[in-house]
Amino acid sequence: MKTKERVIMAFAALLLGLVFAVPIWTIDMDAPQYPEGIGMKISINKIEGQNKNDLQNINGLNHYIGMQEINPDSIPELKIMPWIFIFLIVSGLGVAIWGNRTALLIWIILFVLFAIAGLVDFYIWGYDYGHNLSDDAAIKVPGMTYQPPVIGKKQLLNITASSWPGIGFYISLVSMSLASYAFWSSKSS
Repeated sequence: MKTKERVIMAFAALLLGLVFAVPIWTIDMDAPQYPEGIGMKISINKIEGQNKNDLQNINGLNHYIGMQEINPDSIPELKIMPWIFIFLIVSGLGVAIWGNRTALLIWIILFVLFAIAGLVDFYIWGYDYGHNLSDDAAIKVPGMTYQPPVIGKKQLLNITASSWPGIGFYISLVSMSLASYAFWSSKSS
């Protein structure tokens, strides 16, 4: 790889550092009892409410329908994901320094596989929370499940749940695109 591709790759790797400061996904809920809406910001190392009491309010709503409490401390992915991003940053910088096109391709493939695994894990997480309901729930609707969408909108009783990528997702997408550009650009090198 030439200097230009190495610089682009280094920038792509360093760009991932921003993901530590912004949400990677958001879930918003509109409900009559919360006219201003409530929601969650999901980052690579934490889940928090959009506003101060939102996570507490979401857990309160979930309790009535028998869903598990969303407790960020009990979600192992929030401890693993920062290390995945650190690995991508450090290995991406290593690829930029080394300048090896094959190593760059391997880095891109690993990044794509991590992204796919993350989305699959998010689906499984939502499925578990939305389907494994307590038998002691105050509100039971036969056949009703409460899995939020991975992406898009879904009506869950009187709540409209919307799930969308956050700024961290788009930063990751830009990083992956820059690395891919460096790979294809280096073809002529």
